[in-house]
Amino acid sequence: MHKVHLAYQLGTERHADDRQALHHPLFAMLAAVHATGSISGAARKLGLSYRHVWGELKRWEGELGHPLLVWNKGQSALLSPFGEKLLWAERGAQARLAPQIEALRSELERAFAIAFDDAAGVITMAASHDDALPRLRDLAQMQHRLLLDIQFTGSVDALAALNEGRCMLAGFHALVDAPRRSPTARTYRPLLQPGRHKLIGFARRTQGLIVAAGNPLGLTGIGDLARPQLRFCNRLRGSGTRVVLDELIAAAQLPADMLAGQQQAEASHHAAAEAVASGRADAAFGIEAAAQAHGLGFVALAQEQYFLAVRSAGLEHPNLRALRAILASPPWQRQLDSIAGYEAHQAGEVLSLRRVLPWWTYRTPKRGGGA
Repeated sequence: MHKVHLAYQLGTERHADDRQALHHPLFAMLAAVHATGSISGAARKLGLSYRHVWGELKRWEGELGHPLLVWNKGQSALLSPFGEKLLWAERGAQARLAPQIEALRSELERAFAIAFDDAAGVITMAASHDDALPRLRDLAQMQHRLLLDIQFTGSVDALAALNEGRCMLAGFHALVDAPRRSPTARTYRPLLQPGRHKLIGFARRTQGLIVAAGNPLGLTGIGDLARPQLRFCNRLRGSGTRVVLDELIAAAQLPADMLAGQQQAEASHHAAAEAVASGRADAAFGIEAAAQAHGLGFVALAQEQYFLAVRSAGLEHPNLRALRAILASPPWQRQLDSIAGYEAHQAGEVLSLRRVLPWWTYRTPKRGGGA
């Protein structure tokens, strides 16, 4: 079995390939050949010489003991069946591990920020994985010397971490118009208390079905997931997206165990999208941005709000005030609006549980009658 060795770079500049969770030159070359259809095109795409790319591919063929390309002289370069499978496996692993890798990188950056700059502000955050949060982290660090130490996890675990004092902020998302006895209310009501918690607006997001490009199966709604033989990639229990999915199933008055037979489940939007892109699933549930990033189709089903929850006592901490100012700034809101399926709704505003979440009722019947 081949061994994997991890490494990271430390420096002051952000590199073009930092958006990729983990970078390996072999897979960059394979992806470039796959995209361009030639070694010369791959070399141009990567800014390398033809000789270097050709030599590295031959070297890796010897290292791995399998052909990576179909070497037909005078014809377009094609990945061999092994090369295709290798690239598919790496992309799938990258998508599944993205939240954990982002958390690891955030932890390393936090440690070095404290070591090199005592004046740097740090906000610890547990959050449901989200495409916009890494962008916010980059902006806050580069322009405001504010480091967001993000631990990506499910929405439920994020709120639990906040309540246990393990972070300053918790990122979670929910359908705000859910009924009082809905799956959403049952999940989040025990974790949030008026007076103890405040919410900071972050974004409004669109969730729906991630399907193959062109939606060849013609999926239009949540009820289509009950089709016989449809392979659906579910989401893990404890994730905010699983709560949204359960909510939509309940609202459509479908059987609660409709997806009981679906064994495949993923922890993040991009891992779910990769399951569809790779052909392991016909559909998944997630955000529009993940579908777009993988070249897939999308069927919008619901709009939700992503909140940053904070304990009321910490709301006026200087670092949180600085973060709220960033969230409310027009440059950040324009960047947020540019992400597919995102809208800068109430970004940076301090919100009351009483006003934005309808699951709380404060009226109690008076003894002795009266409504």
